[in-house]
Formats: sequence, C-alpha cells, structure tokens
Amino acid sequence: MQTQNPFFDDLARMAGGALGALSGLKAEIETLVRQQFERVMAGADMVPRDEFEAVRALAIKARSEQEDLEVRVAALEAKLAELGAAKE
Repeated sequence: MQTQNPFFDDLARMAGGALGALSGLKAEIETLVRQQFERVMAGADMVPRDEFEAVRALAIKARSEQEDLEVRVAALEAKLAELGAAKE
C-alpha cells in the first residue's frame, strides 16, 4: 500500500527493519543462553539420568539383600543360642 507521504513510507520501512533485527537478536540471545546453560551443567559434575537410575537400582537391590541377610543371621544366632542352651 503506497501513501502519498514519503515520511510514513520511510517510517513503515524502519519499523519493519527494526522488527526483523529484534527477532534476530532474540534468536541470538536464546542461543547464547542455551550455550551458557550447557557449559554450567557440564562443569557441575552431574551424572546422566540413566546412570543415576542404574546406581539407584543397585542400591535398592543391595539394601534388600542386606535385609535378607540380617534375617538369616538372626535365625542362625537363635539356633546357636538354642544349641548352647541344650548343651547346658
């Protein structure tokens, strides 16, 4: 749409150029923030989720086995106490 006043045409062109520059700036800022976040996370010495879940599963299994062994030891101690009492 052409107007008779070149001032408004120039103003519209400048506004369109400014909007294009702002959208480019937004994309650049998003990229920089993402890169900075990735650098911080890499330096945080964090483990990946799958490794964490694997170690967690091992810990749960070890805890279960420990509880089973505690029950077995208690049963053996009771049996030893029984045998000791029977000898006396």
